[in-house]
Amino acid sequence: MAIIRRTERNVARPEEWDPFQVMQDMLRGWDPFRRMTAYPSGVGEGGRSFVPQFEVKETKEGYVFKADLPGVKESDLDISLNGNQLAVSGRREAETHDENETFYTYERSYGTFSRTFTLPESVNPDDIKADLRDGVLTVMLKKRPEMQPKKIAIGAGGPERQKAKA
Repeated sequence: MAIIRRTERNVARPEEWDPFQVMQDMLRGWDPFRRMTAYPSGVGEGGRSFVPQFEVKETKEGYVFKADLPGVKESDLDISLNGNQLAVSGRREAETHDENETFYTYERSYGTFSRTFTLPESVNPDDIKADLRDGVLTVMLKKRPEMQPKKIAIGAGGPERQKAKA
């Protein structure tokens, strides 16, 4: 009698597979300009550039963009709207290092960043607010009034009722 051992493979179920997450995982750490980057004294090529990740959500009233930007000053941020393009750029300055310091690990990242988002036509370009509080940037863009959902009352006078009243 033969015993067949089966090993369970950790295969993601189709409903759990996210192709965007797979691409993000593949591209994380890929930097074609790595050799051109200057690192502080005592730090090798293991350094990374600063790339904040954004969270974007739609609400009934508009769109909310959030990004964790610890150590970024308000004066180092630039937020602009050009047509239907929202651009957020800035920089996080590296701390100064003494030549005599020895690093055993250097995982914090610094540098400039720039992110651009294409906005839907429903955005009202005249009603945008941005706030930087506790290292979190929040950009709120309102929808145009005609694009916001409207509640329609039932029995408020359809065409048949208006003819009957006349």
